[in-house]
Amino acid sequence: MKGLFDTNIQLTGKVLDMRLMRQNVVMSNLANITTPNYKARRLNFEEDLQSALNLDARGKMSRTNSEHVPSVFSSDSFEATMEKGFKHRIIHGEDNVDLDNEMTIMAKNNLMYNALTTVLKKNFEGLQSVIAEASR
Repeated sequence: MKGLFDTNIQLTGKVLDMRLMRQNVVMSNLANITTPNYKARRLNFEEDLQSALNLDARGKMSRTNSEHVPSVFSSDSFEATMEKGFKHRIIHGEDNVDLDNEMTIMAKNNLMYNALTTVLKKNFEGLQSVIAEASR
């Protein structure tokens, strides 16, 4: 699909995929909370995403403000990385998964996922509106 919202939809879809992957990692950590010697894992992608969004616009549009979304984006320019043993606590005889920390990460991730689905929904509503107006 080449068109008005193509880049934004592609970016949002990629970030939604990363958020889903993060949710799965957190759920895995929680499932192994009592597993001896289990090391909590983290999925990090925000830094790579930010780098991908700060790419040069290649002359098509200029960003007059750092808060503006770039006009060119490639979803292949960032990936998630898995960290094992991320800042684990060391308590003899106990696991290293912190329940409170995992639940906080899950809640934040869920909020961000829901916000992104709302953005995607608004994009499609915009497309629907354009199509409806064009058919009149």
